Amino acid sequence: MLSIGVKGDASAGNKVVDGLKLVSNLANIGDAKSLAIHPWSTTHEQLSDDERLASGVTEDMIRISVGIEHVDDSIADFEQSFKIVYGY
Repeated sequence: MLSIGVKGDASAGNKVVDGLKLVSNLANIGDAKSLAIHPWSTTHEQLSDDERLASGVTEDMIRISVGIEHVDDSIADFEQSFKIVYGY
């Protein structure tokens, strides 16, 4: 499990996760496939902004549970999503 911050706000984080094709947008962990989620707008959505920040969840955060796919495939998936969202 790892967390990354993306450039921008909650909308950008959501768009990056939505743009993934290989990595699935799911909240569970421990699967054989890679998963990603934008906690600000999903698992922590019911909390106030202050509560989310106090729990370590930021607008730009994406949580990733790495699966057994080849690392190059996962990297390529994130790169194509970044290209869609950021144009590079």
